[in-house]
Amino acid sequence: MQISTGHHQVADTLRYIVKQQYEGFHYEKVDILSYSYGKLERVISTSYLLWIQHFPTSYHLIYDISSVREHGNRKRNSFYSIFFYSFFKRLIKEKHPDILFCTHALPSSLASRLKQQSNWNPIVVNVYTDYFVNRVWGIDGIDYHFAPSILVKNDLLKKGVAKDKIFVTGIPINPKFKRTSERKTSNKSIKILVTGGNLGVGDMGKIVKQSTGRVHFYILCGKNRKLFNKLNTYRKENITPFPYISSREKMNQLYDEVDGVLTKPGGVTVSECLYKRKPIFVSHVLPGQEKLNMEELLKLGVVIPVHEEKGNIEQQIIQFFHNENFQHKYRNNVENYHSHLENIPLSILDKK
Repeated sequence: MQISTGHHQVADTLRYIVKQQYEGFHYEKVDILSYSYGKLERVISTSYLLWIQHFPTSYHLIYDISSVREHGNRKRNSFYSIFFYSFFKRLIKEKHPDILFCTHALPSSLASRLKQQSNWNPIVVNVYTDYFVNRVWGIDGIDYHFAPSILVKNDLLKKGVAKDKIFVTGIPINPKFKRTSERKTSNKSIKILVTGGNLGVGDMGKIVKQSTGRVHFYILCGKNRKLFNKLNTYRKENITPFPYISSREKMNQLYDEVDGVLTKPGGVTVSECLYKRKPIFVSHVLPGQEKLNMEELLKLGVVIPVHEEKGNIEQQIIQFFHNENFQHKYRNNVENYHSHLENIPLSILDKK
């Protein structure tokens, strides 16, 4: 999708990293949906988002059936082949790529099929942008896998992927994000960055109305101008709304100024928070990918669920920062996650 999703952000990050190391490379980002269906892509993308928001139960059911449940055979993506395979073959014929980085399951599945059915033999890399592997991703014919966690690596090993083909890189984030020393939390004011994703999805109004002023919320409204304007009308000193922020440097600065992040379990945002060692609070989970991401992140112990059913979300956040044992356990889980990570192996580019 042409809307700014994690798939696009990771593709942009890879392009940036490659350009820093290999000046002679020509790198082009192609969105397979937009390439195949042009202007219709925006209609499809908008319908997709509306479906999730208004009919979450049906979306989760369809996603589970089409992308999650195993049916004993991974050669089951006839739906995607019917609508995209001919376009994908045309794209490959036009571009003649030596290396494909797939940040979405669909092109990975198509590349896997094409490699198995022809003499086409570039390097194909799966770059996972969630903390699980849905069954649309190609496996056979894929040369390398950039896994987001040790759990995904273990899952890939069970699927028959060779150990030397898997690199636990985490979900790649822009190098403009820098590590900083841990912020000392003030007893008077805890600073929390709130993001519903950079589309501004999510109702921040409840959090604002329940706020007692003990937590300063910096709220990313994305492109949701209505939400941005609404938050400004509250005129609360502890509420600072921001419109859409495209600058990675600005986001890096924001992360440095806060004590934690209240977000949804989307891949790239979580990866940024983990890199910055910021506690990740999750209050609401959308069906489909987010629900599955949440399950995996809970196994890793790197997210902190906060629920309205348990009371005021602000108070739950305060309790975390007042509980040294909880904080210590959380930091250990995050460091354990990082202990399995390795650098992106750019040496694979030398093989072409």
